Amino acid sequence: MSLPRRDFIASTAGLAAVALMPEFLAAAPRAAEPMGLAVIGAGRQGRAIMGELTKLDAAKVVVVCDNDAGRLRSGLGRAAGAAGVENYREALDRDDVKAVVVATPTHLHRQIAIDSLAAGKHVYCEAPLASTVEDTAAIAEAAGKAATTFACGFEGRSNPVYRLARTFFRSDAVRALAAIRAQHMQKTSWRFPTSDPARERAVNWRLDPAVSTGLAGELFSHQVDVARWYTGQEPEQVIGAGSIRLWDDGRRMPDTVDLVTTFAGGARMLWLGSLASSYEGRHEVFFGENATIKLAWSHGWMFKEADAPTQGWEVYANRQQFHNDEGITLIADATKLASQGKLKEGIGLPNPSLYYALEDFLRACLERTEPACPAAEGAKSTLFGIKAHEAVMAVAG
Repeated sequence: MSLPRRDFIASTAGLAAVALMPEFLAAAPRAAEPMGLAVIGAGRQGRAIMGELTKLDAAKVVVVCDNDAGRLRSGLGRAAGAAGVENYREALDRDDVKAVVVATPTHLHRQIAIDSLAAGKHVYCEAPLASTVEDTAAIAEAAGKAATTFACGFEGRSNPVYRLARTFFRSDAVRALAAIRAQHMQKTSWRFPTSDPARERAVNWRLDPAVSTGLAGELFSHQVDVARWYTGQEPEQVIGAGSIRLWDDGRRMPDTVDLVTTFAGGARMLWLGSLASSYEGRHEVFFGENATIKLAWSHGWMFKEADAPTQGWEVYANRQQFHNDEGITLIADATKLASQGKLKEGIGLPNPSLYYALEDFLRACLERTEPACPAAEGAKSTLFGIKAHEAVMAVAG
């Protein structure tokens, strides 16, 4: 089904656009004393967040919150010395908690994020921001009025490879954009076992049409955010379809989705998401007049057209062969690495994208600067994911 331009505009009205361009590999933030954080939600993502926070000297997890005793125990195992609480409001009452990370299921973000801002805490909210238009708007409004920092976890904007590649994309190195192709392929059921039948729905919220925005909301939103950030243009229409290709276990949520998104400038983004195959994983490809850029979260490459002019920076380039095409590896701080004879060592990022998003959040809190993905930007990409999911479900029935 297609959702036209007027529906997008109605959903996103009043959300200002902001785009920042920090240093590619900025030094990790420092503080006289580590900032105390509460991680609310100790599921898989919450535990991954705690793992990355342990790498940052400026952060210390002082509270872990989850209303499931098993998950809370697992979370406390990742945060030495942290207190464990079941009610997030107990964390907000503590003076040693200066910032909150919201890592609960998406549909539970709204009240926690708004209450945290009202308590005077900095907030890092996992992306997407929410599962409904109303909740997304409410979070964005609260963040816009708050005196504290609010960051949305669309990680591409903090990723050093993506920031570097964006400078090439927005220069004559790529020039006219022909099309965008992206995918998120991961062979996994999205269904997790639970010993308590009463918790089946809560544990497997991603498969519940009443609260979940499916593959489009949870996955596509991250990649359309990258496209929005790169192009500076907004989607005007989305056509979507989905079906169950592998996990025919009684679910109503499609396990495979394809979307065609048309941007204001006329370019289209083709997106495929599936839980039935892992082939080629997650990546985005920007096809341009002079070159094509492929981004794969920890790596990036530029494939130049035969008639494209040679750039001076290519003297430092490391190249990789892909079938009949040769890709120039996009490496943050390539000139410095080349002078040290360490160019090949810098091909991939040393940390996952999540690390750089959390690092950026801490820096914004400590230095009172705007985060890479503020609430207004995160809200727009969240809304586009929600609308794309609506288009898919209108066809899937």
